Amino acid sequence: MANSTRTPNATYTQQSRLSTVPTSASKSRQLSHLHAQLAQLTANMSDLENLLRMTAVQAEGMRGLGGYTGAMFMAASKVLGEEAASGGTTTAGQTSGKSAEK
Repeated sequence: MANSTRTPNATYTQQSRLSTVPTSASKSRQLSHLHAQLAQLTANMSDLENLLRMTAVQAEGMRGLGGYTGAMFMAASKVLGEEAASGGTTTAGQTSGKSAEK
């Protein structure tokens, strides 16, 4: 009895070998699955291409916004620099010089 548990059953090994041999039905099922995966991959690649195109357009817009922001910082720096050179602000919040006369 101990000997029969150690050796594999001959019918079991034949059945396992037969189950690994691909049949035309399993090949067709695998090909169908691969075709579905390829279709999904193609759709995903198309979506990625569209997203990359939109990202390129948005990056160009952000470049323009960066230029505007830099110009505003430079203008603010110039205004604040002139204000500091002319005497700054009073405690009431009015600037000294010409704008206080208005």
